[in-house]
Amino acid sequence: MTMSPQDRQRISDAIRAAEAKTSGEIVCVLAQTSSDATALPVLIAAVAALALPWLLVALTAMTVHRILSLQAIVFIGLLIVLCLPRVRVALMPRKARRAVAHRTAMEQFNSRGLAGKSNQAGILIFVSLAERYARIIAGPGIAERVPQSEWQAAVDALIAHMRDGRIADGFVTAIELCGAKLATHFPQTGQERNPLPDRIHLI
Repeated sequence: MTMSPQDRQRISDAIRAAEAKTSGEIVCVLAQTSSDATALPVLIAAVAALALPWLLVALTAMTVHRILSLQAIVFIGLLIVLCLPRVRVALMPRKARRAVAHRTAMEQFNSRGLAGKSNQAGILIFVSLAERYARIIAGPGIAERVPQSEWQAAVDALIAHMRDGRIADGFVTAIELCGAKLATHFPQTGQERNPLPDRIHLI
């Protein structure tokens, strides 16, 4: 995952501009992957490595030492390949991928300080690249006034730009759309507040 300093600055500027019109907060998180489970890759590599000696014994005249060496090489090689983020995620059913990404988004919402906002007017713009997942999570104060369906345009923009490899453009567009919604329902009050960092978090 790469994002240039210029792209990060564009996102920070977009957050700052959007928050200037609202009492709400916007936090952006870009994840390389939401899944760190390695049980399935280990299982597949182990099964393949265990099956290999039987095939070699039946089909070749290799020595035991060479067979055991090949078994270790196959296990380690398969494990390295299968544990690559995109390969590991591809092994998961689509429903499981979405569930894992959603869980990570909720964890980020809580850990980034949005859950503790006094007016509960904070949103998380979350993208997980390996799972190709995008989500807008709104605090309870916002969810009471703005149904989840109204954030769909921002989610669609994130997904469309993600497909084109223009992640920063997707975030900027989503921030602008979400900022307009927040400004409508939670306009700037002029009161002093303790804002969260105006930047994108890369995990």
